[in-house]
Amino acid sequence: MGRMRLSPTHVAVLAVFGLLLVLALVGPTVWGDRAEAVDLEALGEGASWEHPFGTDDLGRDMLARVLVATRLSLVLALLTAGLGCGLGLLLGLLPTMLGSHLGKLAGSAIGLLLALPGLLLALLVATIVGVGATGAVVGLAVAIAPAFARLTQTLAAQVAGSEYVAAARMTGISLPRLMARHVLPNIAPALVLQVAMTIGGALLALSALSFLGLGVQEPQYDWGALLNAGLDRIYVTPAAALGPGIAIIIAGIAFNVTGDAFAGALAGETVRPARRSRRGRPRPAAVSSAVPASSPSAAGSDTVLQVDGLSVAFERDGGTLTPVRDVSFSVGAGERVGIVGESGSGKSLTALAIADLIEPPGTVQAERLALHGRDLREMPERERRRLLVTSLAMVFQDPLSSLNPVLRIERQVGEAAEVHLGVTREQARVRAVEQLRELRIPGAARRMRQHPHELSGGMRQRVTIAMGLTTHPSLIVADEPTTALDVTVQRQVLRVLRRVNAEHGTAVVLISHDISVISAFCERVLVMYAGRVVEELAADRMHADAAHPYTRALLAATPTLDADLDRPLATIPGRQPALDAVPDGCPFAPRCAHASDRCRERLPLLETLGEGRRVACWHPQGTALPVPEQEMKR
Repeated sequence: MGRMRLSPTHVAVLAVFGLLLVLALVGPTVWGDRAEAVDLEALGEGASWEHPFGTDDLGRDMLARVLVATRLSLVLALLTAGLGCGLGLLLGLLPTMLGSHLGKLAGSAIGLLLALPGLLLALLVATIVGVGATGAVVGLAVAIAPAFARLTQTLAAQVAGSEYVAAARMTGISLPRLMARHVLPNIAPALVLQVAMTIGGALLALSALSFLGLGVQEPQYDWGALLNAGLDRIYVTPAAALGPGIAIIIAGIAFNVTGDAFAGALAGETVRPARRSRRGRPRPAAVSSAVPASSPSAAGSDTVLQVDGLSVAFERDGGTLTPVRDVSFSVGAGERVGIVGESGSGKSLTALAIADLIEPPGTVQAERLALHGRDLREMPERERRRLLVTSLAMVFQDPLSSLNPVLRIERQVGEAAEVHLGVTREQARVRAVEQLRELRIPGAARRMRQHPHELSGGMRQRVTIAMGLTTHPSLIVADEPTTALDVTVQRQVLRVLRRVNAEHGTAVVLISHDISVISAFCERVLVMYAGRVVEELAADRMHADAAHPYTRALLAATPTLDADLDRPLATIPGRQPALDAVPDGCPFAPRCAHASDRCRERLPLLETLGEGRRVACWHPQGTALPVPEQEMKR
């Protein structure tokens, strides 16, 4: 737990909270006899030195009774909050654990329970169970659960969409373990604060039920019952009512402030809330495939990845959106392949589909989606997950959101090996240290004990690469791994990927919107636009062989060191078509200077121009760059 930095107010309230706990432990033992002693000569007396809160109708000392009632009042409040929050936690996690369809039903059930007035629900359940402490506790717990469930549902959904949860899912760990290790620790600060506030609220509600005669019954008594008895004589002996009332208020404040302090400490350990990935929750559905098979240039017996006719879509009110359409390509052993395109072109969803990270109700359809010649679509889930974990590694864009903020580096790097390679925790740790050293992370053994926020951006990205390399995969899919880094650190990360590729023969699929990074790192490039592959060519021949106007426009819009500073940088006019407004013809036609009626009416398919070259264009350009100025719409 992080260090508590407490204000004087926190210290004072925590002292009061500690005093309440002491009173709950020793109160009945120390003042129990005095609280039950009947004094017929002091019936209903007001405040005095002997009886500071006065006496009740039987002459029993009210101060002693308030002190003795501390235990029962706090125990009942803790039981109520524990039952209510526990039930709410289970209900709140169900939508995330059950998936889309059943999860929606669980979320609707939570919303229905929230629509019921809490007090009426508590009174109804208390009446059914029976008047008394048990009925009050059960009734209030049922009333508390829906609100706590909704909070849990919201927080869990945010964390479940993060990249580090996606990375954990790729390791194939079980759903309960995923929740316990990666979801619950990251929502704990907010839940702890809510639990503390719930205890304070339960204390008030229980006192209210006892005040109404529906809670604790004679001969037992809590602060609410004492308050009820004292109100009858509030104008004669006000201390008899003020005593238990003040105790209720002080205890409620103490629980709230104590919860705030502990939540702050937990937040200090967590450091920062998990940021939701912009591509964390796609919603695809099945669509048809029409593009020819992938390029023969990389196909063969040494093919690591084969993708034919891959499509991703998701349903929404009013129709189906298809952000990835009929993508086909292959990756050979040890090959470096780049996928480039503007934001929204479908690059990241393609990577997620390959890694089986598209969640229900989405579906991924492909004519073939094979890893090492084994079609992932036809494999049992457990076997498919194991093959993906041991053969494919995902590196996401933001290393800080890709790493679990509450787990130390050693647990995150060694988790996949521990789960799938059958090694012990210590063996996994040794393997993780070796992996960090291989990636040139200084002080690897010391870094293992640190949390992600204690590392630099470049180190964090190398840690995410190390996580994927623990099981010695044959393919790394790096989804914009350098976008969030400065130029120097970008170069370091790319150097690490190139070294892994050269030393281990690991194939790399690098995804980026920066065509200069792609051309410098990769051997072969796929250009995507509006969810489709529009061109494939060799990276070292991009300027000479680029045939699609979109590829040429990307190259022309990339600044170079020898560029004429007096001329404005070329830009691509307009924007990609919206997913619900993709034209029937070429999607780039509205932005293309060479578009004809044929382009606007008919969709061009990928056609082979030569060895390793494919283009989807009715008017492929055959001249070398630089692109003529009239080709660009400024």
